[in-house]
Amino acid sequence: MNELKVKEKLTEFLIEDIGCEDLTTSSLPNKDQWIQGYFISKEDGIFAGEEIIKLGFSLISKDVEVVLFKHDGDRVTKGDIIASVEGTFSTLMAGERVILNLVQRMSGIATMTNEFVHVLDGSGIRICDTRKVMPGLKIFDKYAVTCGGGYNHRFGLYDGVMLKDNHVAAVGSTGAAIREVRGRVGHMIRIEVEIETEEALLQAVEAKVDIIMFDNRSPEEIKSWMRHVPDDIVTEVSGGITLENIHQYRETGVNYISIGALTHSVSGLDISFNIASQKEGEGK
Repeated sequence: MNELKVKEKLTEFLIEDIGCEDLTTSSLPNKDQWIQGYFISKEDGIFAGEEIIKLGFSLISKDVEVVLFKHDGDRVTKGDIIASVEGTFSTLMAGERVILNLVQRMSGIATMTNEFVHVLDGSGIRICDTRKVMPGLKIFDKYAVTCGGGYNHRFGLYDGVMLKDNHVAAVGSTGAAIREVRGRVGHMIRIEVEIETEEALLQAVEAKVDIIMFDNRSPEEIKSWMRHVPDDIVTEVSGGITLENIHQYRETGVNYISIGALTHSVSGLDISFNIASQKEGEGK
């Protein structure tokens, strides 16, 4: 992740949550006590978010010490200590929730991604994400996918051409849409097109598209249609892929499977932040 962008987003999130002050902690007499806390995994999974822990608390106070026992992509089991943090009570309480929310979400995404990757292990097929991410969380969500062993699809509308059904309908045909775009974008830009019929597939191949996405097609259809696709065209499957049915796509011969659920339907990994001790005095 880009550190400057992460700091910018974390600052935004912390300001939103803290506002003028942490009213609860600032009202307690021990707000300046030096304390130690631990991030602890409460279930098995894949950890993601070490930069969130390191940078998040430092944005509130420079006088913070963070020690990481787990790193991005590491497997954690219930009871594992992920990181320890030392600082004033007010600092740790001010950053706890925002940091925990992001780390839980990112670790949940990494864990789900890894589950899909594990099912296809040895097949050569890569799991990738989609643009179905929460606005404002894209850099975190997409990074978390890579921590789980997945790959990133395009980040936005700006870094790749993807012709969907509405684009094709507006132009009139798959072949015409590809040719129109090819005549306007630079040679560094790859073009992907969604395919729902065999006729559209034949047009895409004839127009020399770079990537073909089989959209909501059955494994049987894909295996049958792959005979039309030359080796230099990258292939992808998307739509309705779950942990229960993804194994059916192992033998289709495609290069990628993109799964929106990695980021739009994920549950956060259960991680807690617990204070272990308090030491009298202001600061260390």
